[in-house]
Formats: sequence, structure tokens, C-alpha cells
Amino acid sequence: MLTIAVTGATGVQGGATARDLLAAGHRVRALTRRPGSPAADALRRLGADVRHADFDDRRSLDAALAGADSLFAVTTPFGADTATETRQGKALVDAAAAARLGHVVLTSAAHADRGTGVPHYESKHLVEQHLRAAGPPWTVIAPAAFMENYASGWTLDGLREGVFAWPMPSDRPLTLIAAADIGAFARLVFEGRGEFAGRRIDIASDVCTPARMAQILAEATGRPIIHREVPLAHVRSRSADLAAMFAYFTSAGLDVDVAGLRRAYPEVRRQTFADWATAQDWPALLSPVAAEPRNREGVSS
Repeated sequence: MLTIAVTGATGVQGGATARDLLAAGHRVRALTRRPGSPAADALRRLGADVRHADFDDRRSLDAALAGADSLFAVTTPFGADTATETRQGKALVDAAAAARLGHVVLTSAAHADRGTGVPHYESKHLVEQHLRAAGPPWTVIAPAAFMENYASGWTLDGLREGVFAWPMPSDRPLTLIAAADIGAFARLVFEGRGEFAGRRIDIASDVCTPARMAQILAEATGRPIIHREVPLAHVRSRSADLAAMFAYFTSAGLDVDVAGLRRAYPEVRRQTFADWATAQDWPALLSPVAAEPRNREGVSS
């Protein structure tokens, strides 16, 4: 049994990882800036030790990491900016090194080490480089595009109108992963530290084109849904960062060897996009009440 500190524990990746680790019998320190939030309370009920931690408060990081075996490290520029992500990520790594943790598992982004030019991929890669130089045993897992992004934000708004609005051609494949699969792979890495230390692994669970995703979403929601390619100029008017990401998806492509991962790690459950879509509560998600702003801490692409 390991004692694993999990940052972003009330968010998507961190929350999925915390739940998976708890289900496997590990001790989880759920680190969050909002220990009184409903998401934090839900983790307490599952047995997590919820602790306050703030990337900009080194004392809180030192206290939260003291005596832990390992760390699941999540960084994000969303809600801030890429410079803040890099600064905070380095601060977290430095605290982990000072605590002499036995293993740091950093979640990054698939292809972030390939010079994509995507701002939030570049900021994640800077944190990766700092982790390698800092000293603690490390593993970088790098997820593909999140399936959860198809049930939130402007994508969900489009689905209410029968449109899967996505800034890619209908026939361009994209690799995808569900947050639960990230958590399952992270647990495998923690439990097999000797095999995974010093490695960087891009991870994904399925490959779909936007046209196929629209078809799957139509089947899952019971509504007619068509794919409509959103012009990159429209995305750029809202976020140059996301526009650069979708341009990369369309040109270079976010390829991850899904079949190879299945062969190498058969013990890790993996959801297809159809599995994930079928499991969602679409009547609740597509209702007018669900259209109100929601906290999506931890979501990234």
C-alpha cells in the first residue's frame, strides 16, 4: 500500500486518479486549493485524506507532501496562462524533490515533447524538463485528447442544437482518452515504479474521426447530430492557444499507438469513444439547467 499525493484531486484527471488509487487500496492525499468543495467532500467519503495545497504557497506544498511515497502531478494553464503553468509546475517539482519522494508521475500531453508550437504543450514540456533535472525518480504520462471535452463547453452547446461543432475535417483521425483510463494507467505506473521510472509514455484509448464521433454521439444521445467543421479563425478569435492545437491536430496529427498500448498493458481497462459516450447521462447534460456555467477544473486537451 502506497501513500500517494494527488494534485488537482477535485479536477478531472486528478479526481479519476484519486478514485482509482483508493479503489485499489492505496492511501490518497487529495491536494486541492478548495478543501471545502463538494468534490473534496466526495473524495473524503471515499477515504481520501483531503489537504489544502496551493502551487503558489511553498509551505502548503511542503506540508502536504511530507511523508508521502509518491506524487501524481497535474498542471494546467486554463484559468491562468502558460507562464503560470510553467512556474507552478516547477514549484511543485521542487517541493517533491525537497520531500525526497520515491516517485513523481507527471501528467503532460501527448506530443508535448515534439516541438508542436502549441503554447500549452510547450509549457508542459518545460515542466517535464525541469522534472528530469530535479532529481526524484519520475515518469511522464502524456494523454491524448480528453473524451470529457465532448460533454462540456461549446461542444455541448452545439450538441443541444444537433451539431458536433469541431475544428477539424470530418475525416481526420484523432486519438482520444477518457479520464478514468488516465487514472487506471497512473495506478499501473505507481505500482510498477521499477518498470516505468525514467520513461515518457503517450497514452490513448481510441482513434476516431469527427464524422465517426458525430455518429457515435447521435447513437448515444438518441438525437440526430451532424459534424460541422468550425473555422480555425473562429477558434483563434477566442483562443490562439486552442487554435494552434487544432491546427496541429489537423496537420501533423495526434497519433498514439493505441493498439501497441493494448498489447503492452492489457491489464489497464480502456474505453472506446462509444463506451464513454454510452455511459454519459445525456438527458441531464443536454438539459437547459446543464447549460449554466460549471467548474471544469482540470480539463485540458
